[in-house]
Amino acid sequence: MEGNRIYRLTVGDRIFNFFNGLFFAAFTALCIFPIYYLFINTISENKLVTAGLINFFPRGVHLKNYVMMLKVKDMGYSLLTTTGRTVIGTVAMVLASALVGYLVTQQAMLGRKIIYRYIVITMYFNAGLLPWYLNMSMLGLTNNFWGYIIPAIVQPFNIILVKTYIESIPRELEESAFIDGAGYFTVFRRIIFPLCKPILATIAVFGAVGHWNSFIDSIILMSAKPTIYTLQHRLYIYLNTTSNLGKIVNSGGSLSADDIANLMSNRVIQLTVAMVTIVPILFVYPFMQRYFQKGIMMGAVKG
Repeated sequence: MEGNRIYRLTVGDRIFNFFNGLFFAAFTALCIFPIYYLFINTISENKLVTAGLINFFPRGVHLKNYVMMLKVKDMGYSLLTTTGRTVIGTVAMVLASALVGYLVTQQAMLGRKIIYRYIVITMYFNAGLLPWYLNMSMLGLTNNFWGYIIPAIVQPFNIILVKTYIESIPRELEESAFIDGAGYFTVFRRIIFPLCKPILATIAVFGAVGHWNSFIDSIILMSAKPTIYTLQHRLYIYLNTTSNLGKIVNSGGSLSADDIANLMSNRVIQLTVAMVTIVPILFVYPFMQRYFQKGIMMGAVKG
């Protein structure tokens, strides 16, 4: 109802809404089912899972697989490494994108256009994999946790989004702060940064998902240090092995006799590690959703 006008749904509108809702309900089910299927296979009887008998409902429910995963060699290190790189890398990237995006909007910054164009051009040109590896090696970032963090701090696409968003903020806010004696850093910290929460939340989602799902850098850079393999790298290893859990357990023997008697098959290992790998990142988006749409729309307006 708008004012005194009342809109009534026609028969055609009701039919359209019904089929529209039905379509999106089916689409949602299709999106959710793979995760549901993965989960029920990780909590069902391992012999039934190996035989492929778990399709829609769990059978012989237990949580032993997740408990045993914690006993797998270096699994705890992988979880800590992935969590650490996701949190530290995302925070560093967001702060860098916000600061650089703000600086390149300031007319007083010397050479700002050249710096901005230099940042943008890196999106289209790179030296390739081998020069990148040699550069990382010379910088001492191979087999080093900071090799995950430092190269990902400056993200040109995110800087563009932040810059565009900041340009949509009325300049009068900054000018009034300058008149009151505030400096650039004070303006950034007290005015610009708080107003940029929508776009910063948006790029935080991009950064967190990218860090959590990344495994190429782990495979290439961390080959000599298994303790800092990421979860995705660990999953990649399990997906490409034909051995059972007994061959990837610490040689010191951290499993009990009962555990060894009930070792999971390679298929169950893959499913359990996959579930552990994908679930945490699924919780990032719901907390950021209220900022996401506004941030990406505002950051995409203008050139």
